[in-house]
Amino acid sequence: MSNNVRRGAFVAAALLAGTAGLAACGSSNNNSSSSGSGSGSANVTAACSLSNPPKSTAASLPSGGAVSKASGKVGVILPDTTSSTRYQLFDKPLLTKQLTAVGLTPDVQNAQGDKAKFAQIASTMIGEGVKVLIIDSIDAASGAGVEQQAKQAGIPVIDYDRVNGGGSASYYVSFDNEDVGRLQAQTLVDCLDAQHVSNPNIIMMNGGTDTDHNAVLFKQGAHEVLDPLQQKGKLKIAAEATVKGWNTAEAPTDFNGALSSANNNVQGIVAANDDIANAVIGVLKERGLDGRVAITGQDSQVEGLQNVVTGKQSMTIFKNISIEAQATAQLAAALANGTNPSKAGLKLSPLDDGTGRKIQALLLPPEVITQANVEDVVKAKALTAAEICKGITSDCQKLGVK
Repeated sequence: MSNNVRRGAFVAAALLAGTAGLAACGSSNNNSSSSGSGSGSANVTAACSLSNPPKSTAASLPSGGAVSKASGKVGVILPDTTSSTRYQLFDKPLLTKQLTAVGLTPDVQNAQGDKAKFAQIASTMIGEGVKVLIIDSIDAASGAGVEQQAKQAGIPVIDYDRVNGGGSASYYVSFDNEDVGRLQAQTLVDCLDAQHVSNPNIIMMNGGTDTDHNAVLFKQGAHEVLDPLQQKGKLKIAAEATVKGWNTAEAPTDFNGALSSANNNVQGIVAANDDIANAVIGVLKERGLDGRVAITGQDSQVEGLQNVVTGKQSMTIFKNISIEAQATAQLAAALANGTNPSKAGLKLSPLDDGTGRKIQALLLPPEVITQANVEDVVKAKALTAAEICKGITSDCQKLGVK
C-alpha cells in the first residue's frame, strides 16, 4: 500500500469536521437513518460527490507504438456472464477490436461458468495451434489445468484480469486489484467523513474469494485501509460476508445474515462490485433504507452508475477495459512475434500469484467514480450518456452528465 493512501486513511478519519477539497456527500438529504448509527452520524446518505477522490498509485500503462504487427490466430476464453455483466458488454468486443488492430485473428468465447466447457474450448483452441492463449478462468484450479496443457503444446498463456494461483502462465494483465480494494475502502471513509459520521459500523461484502484471487486482493486492500482505523477506534467492521463464487443471486441472503450479525446497525458497506452493491440496495429498499447507507461498488456498469447518479450507491470503480484490452493485445502481439515484451515497450513487474510463484504482471490504474465524475466514463467511451441516463434523465442533468 502506498504511503499516500495509508496517510489518507488516517487523515480522513481524523478530520470529521469536513475535509478540505471534499464536497458534501448527500448533504441535501436531512432524513435521519433508521439503520442505527455511530455517534454523530444522524444523516447518513449514499449520495457522494468527492471533488478530490482517492487516486490509484498504479502507473504501468502500456507505452504503445512499440509493438510490431503480428499475424495468426489467438484464443480468448472468458469465464461467465453471471459474476459480472462486463465480459459480454465490454471485454469481448474490446478484445476483439484490439487484437484485430495488431493484426491477430481473435477467437473470443465464453465458458458460461462451466468448467468442463472451459476445458473443452481450450483443448480445441490448443489443437488448432493458436499462437497465444488468453484466459480469464472460472477458478484457479481449472485455469491451471488449461495452462499446463498449453505449456506442453508450447503455446504462451496470458492470465487476463484474474491470475491463476499455482498455474504456469508467464504473463498477467489486469488492474491493480489490491489498489481497487484500498480505493473502495478509502472512498467509503471519505464519503462518511464528509458527512461528519463518527465511529461508523461497516459491513464488508466480499466477492468470490473462494474461487478468484482478485477477490482476495480486493479484500486485502480494503482491510489495509479499514483495519488500522478500527484499531484506533475510528470505525468498526461489524460484520463480514463472502458471496461465494461471485454468485450474486445469493448476495441478498448473505447480506441479510451480515446485517443480523451487525444488529441491523450499519452506516457503510464495502460491496466488492456493482452487482453485489445492487443486491444490497435491494435489501435496504425492502427495509426503507435505500440511499441511506454509504455503499461501494466496482465495474462502472450501467446499473452501478445509475445507482451512483440517483444517490443509492456512493461510488464505483472504473476499470477502463479498453486500456486493459489494448495492453493484452500488445502483449499477445509481442508473444506471437517471439519478441521480449520489455523490448516492445511494455513495463512488466513480478507479482506473487498467491502461491509464492512469480508471474510477470502488467498492472493498470483503476479510477474512483462518484457523483462528481461520472462523466469520466463517458469521456473514455466505455458507455454513452444515453446508456447511463436512460430513465434517470433529470438526475443526470443535475450532475451534468451528457
